[in-house]
Amino acid sequence: MTSRETADAARNAAGGADIGVAGRIIASFRASRDQWIVLAVLLAIWQVLSWTLGVYWVGSPLGVAQKLVAGVVSGDLLRNAAITLSEAIIGFVAGGIPAILLPFMLRRSPFVTAVLDPFMAGGYGMPKLALAPLFVLWFGIGIESKIVLIAFTVFFITYFATLGGIRALDPKLVNMAQVCGARERDIARQVIFPGAVPHIFAGLRLAMPYAIGAAVVAELISANQGLGYLVQFHSMNFDTTSVFVALTAVCLIVFVANWIVNALEKRLLKWRPPADKMLQPGT
Repeated sequence: MTSRETADAARNAAGGADIGVAGRIIASFRASRDQWIVLAVLLAIWQVLSWTLGVYWVGSPLGVAQKLVAGVVSGDLLRNAAITLSEAIIGFVAGGIPAILLPFMLRRSPFVTAVLDPFMAGGYGMPKLALAPLFVLWFGIGIESKIVLIAFTVFFITYFATLGGIRALDPKLVNMAQVCGARERDIARQVIFPGAVPHIFAGLRLAMPYAIGAAVVAELISANQGLGYLVQFHSMNFDTTSVFVALTAVCLIVFVANWIVNALEKRLLKWRPPADKMLQPGT
């Protein structure tokens, strides 16, 4: 290959890379635009329901927005949101870390994993709402019962996601590392964990809304603070607009938490090619 041909190939490669980046930017813009359109449609439906049924039954978006701003300015909404968020974070960490570590510990013990599988499946399928009164009875009405419920909810979701990632790993990669003389610890850190990370984040992304929802449910049952308490308090006073304010705050927390998990996943998975490139034939 001549120097001119080499230069042409380099320019073509650079042009292809620029087109790929531009394509991803356009796709991201279109996705954001469509999300705003969906949000506008949902707000329109909400407003129509408020007009049709009345503000007493369905608070209007404008009224909810005004009360939301007032709650933020007064600090009352932020204080209760911080309590719910702290419960969700502590329970998320308390349930997520053991759920990630346990499948790695059981990787070399398929018999133990097979014995535990039906019990794990039972715990995963158990209705968490039914356990909330028991946790309140066992751990009291304080933050402890909320954290236990959240950890219990998050654990099984993250456990099965991590276990699925480990089982999906190609055994040939592990065998190749063993042939090269890698130790078990190095295999777990350099081969198995990177392969399971996408599955782990998928589980964490799914578990995060459940953690926040579990915190709200626990507060609905027994609490004197938090967003769930606000929902319960305003429901008893037939103030549907304030109920929608608390629910909107919950949705905003879920959106922000999901964005943080996605940003962390992108940072840790820079080595993985973009989804649009992975879907192209021949790649």
